[in-house]
Amino acid sequence: IDQALGRSGQKLGQVYKVGFPRTDLHVAVHGLAIRPGLALGSWAAFSGTDQNATVMGDLVLLENEVNPVMEKLRAAGFEIMAVHNHLLDEKPRVMYMHYMGQGNAAELAESLRDALAVSKTPIGKPTAAPAAPTSPAWVNTVEDAFGRKGGYNGGVLAFGVPRAEPVLMNGMTVVPAQGVAESINFQMAGSGNVAATGDFVLTEGEVNPVISALEAHHIAVTALHSHMLTEQPRLFFMHFWAVGAPNSVAEGLKAALSQVATK
Repeated sequence: IDQALGRSGQKLGQVYKVGFPRTDLHVAVHGLAIRPGLALGSWAAFSGTDQNATVMGDLVLLENEVNPVMEKLRAAGFEIMAVHNHLLDEKPRVMYMHYMGQGNAAELAESLRDALAVSKTPIGKPTAAPAAPTSPAWVNTVEDAFGRKGGYNGGVLAFGVPRAEPVLMNGMTVVPAQGVAESINFQMAGSGNVAATGDFVLTEGEVNPVISALEAHHIAVTALHSHMLTEQPRLFFMHFWAVGAPNSVAEGLKAALSQVATK
């Protein structure tokens, strides 16, 4: 996989995950520059064996990249599971393509690289990341208010919260690293504020309680849709956007998370 994609990933349990952050894009929401780790991270998660592998992921694409990439993936036998927005009012407009492929692991990786090559997604070995700085004070404020520890990297504080029950697709267990964890990300937004976005992974009965909790804390819902086709239980993905004081935003997202069956 590393050889085919030109970069290495990270082993997360039985999943091997490779990231392709859209560092080439300069996307802003209402003038706020979005860091790649906040909402611009394409990725591929491989599981299975060398000869019988599954890859699932999400690609961040400009509008004019969507159909060329889709054509390449479909020609290689990949399934397209969703194409949609995650943000609102961003400039330039970005779309998100969720996909799945099954087969030989190396061939899947090669097909994925061929598809990425018709976009401007940076591929190949990335430049070495600088040493991680000490976490700024707002990180501790968010973690204390949210009641959980996150991971701070590239100016983004990220939380991944697994759902309580297993998620199945075509008889296969889909693990959190394959895109079914509650994903909540924060970055600085100036004047002591933070911006937060991500997605809640919800069963049908959780959708409207989470909307109500977000509305009560003035957090905008930016999208509600599916990311997969045959998952059990049926899941909905709710994307959100908030800007405000670190403790206030974190408390609002904690209130929404309390409406979800999580570990």
